[in-house]
Amino acid sequence: MMRAGQEPRSLPGERTTEVTPATRSVRGPAPPGRLRRLAHLLLGPPAPARVPARVAEAIRRDQDGSEIIVSCIQLLAVATFATLYSLAPKAFPPDVPFEPVPIALAAYTLFTLVRFALALRGRLGTVFLCLSVVMDVALLMVTIWSFHLQYQAPPAIYLKAPTLMYIFILIALRALRFEPGYVILCGLAGAAGWLLLLAYAVVDQSEMEITRDYLEYTMSFKILLGAEFDKVVSILMVTAILALTLHRARKLMIRAAIEHQATRELSRFFAPEVAGRIAATDEALVPGRAELREAAVLYVDLRGFTPTASRLEPAEVMALLSEYQTRMVAAIRSCGGSIDKFMGDGILASFGVARESDGFAREALLAVEELLAAGEAWHEERRGRGLPAPEVVAAAAAGRVMFGTVGDAQRLEYTVIGEPVNLAAKLEKHCRAETVRAIVPFAMLERACAQGYAGRRRWKIRRNRAVAGVDRPLDLAVLP
Repeated sequence: MMRAGQEPRSLPGERTTEVTPATRSVRGPAPPGRLRRLAHLLLGPPAPARVPARVAEAIRRDQDGSEIIVSCIQLLAVATFATLYSLAPKAFPPDVPFEPVPIALAAYTLFTLVRFALALRGRLGTVFLCLSVVMDVALLMVTIWSFHLQYQAPPAIYLKAPTLMYIFILIALRALRFEPGYVILCGLAGAAGWLLLLAYAVVDQSEMEITRDYLEYTMSFKILLGAEFDKVVSILMVTAILALTLHRARKLMIRAAIEHQATRELSRFFAPEVAGRIAATDEALVPGRAELREAAVLYVDLRGFTPTASRLEPAEVMALLSEYQTRMVAAIRSCGGSIDKFMGDGILASFGVARESDGFAREALLAVEELLAAGEAWHEERRGRGLPAPEVVAAAAAGRVMFGTVGDAQRLEYTVIGEPVNLAAKLEKHCRAETVRAIVPFAMLERACAQGYAGRRRWKIRRNRAVAGVDRPLDLAVLP
């Protein structure tokens, strides 16, 4: 047992190492956290663990379109090169065994036509795409190699041909697909092809000196190995930089595609105007933020829905609601309205809220007319099929409302708050007392007329009506 203040003793045969500031400063391998940060900096944020099937399909369609573009560029390049070759004077002597360029062009043209046909059908597989990359590079290298035959000169002559620069066009062309693997394959094939041409030239003219003098290199058939390796390094560096850029861009594209798909899906749960506001906002959405608007609020309901639903099977109730909501939503949106929420058989809509409008009252009354017309047609259609046909009723009110987010940080909702919302709900319930299908305050009708409303239906005015929940009599405009 070791007492306080006693120095620790090592056991016999035990090796001990004293920990000093010097030993503490010796660093081992980089911690995994630093490697992850370095990888994050170099390669960008990690890609989503799972790409939804719809997003993957959208990316695939875009890649298919890119391959059609690549095939068109290839056909254009073949046509251009063939035209230039046919117009240029030929340097081949009459006794040359064969001319490689026309043969290579013919084979490549056939291959490109097949590729184009497959691209139009979206049937280009990985193997064929890789073969296409290799064929592109092979055609370029064969063309460069044929220069020494054409001019009856040592192979070193083709090492000075500027035609090698076309390899960078081929590498860039592969970037259209946004898959770095094909860029890497093209770059490696180009570097390997040039090294093969260099090896052929060195072996073929072994009796010639390999020089280190740049001036002698430019003025003779001698080979400067450093210059050729510079070309290979340039090809590989451009390939690496472009592949890294594509790797980062592809992950960004996937994230953007997922967010775009989420925005499209969001518009199915919110009005398109609200979904657009959510997607375009520069700040995080938090509860308690609102904007004041002069707007109109509309309530739509089915009269007698509850007793009707009690007599139906659940599937029949949902089918009835689906038919009803489909028709009502179309009528509301056709007049510029936004759906705020569905509440069973009730629908809350607004005009001039998510999308500001100077004619919100006029739009709301036009929507009431469209709703009643759609409801009448739907009522007759269901009766003709022998199905229950509840009656559509509506009420609207206009005034100043607040539009914003409510809820907590985990569950937010865009909604409309204000006296017009409450009044429209009370007027919708008051339709039964007045035995009418639509009610709006008379003041709203006047406001709508001032905004250019000229309805097809004749509104009736009822003065000093008592409405449950409203502390003063109201002048109402109704549609029987």
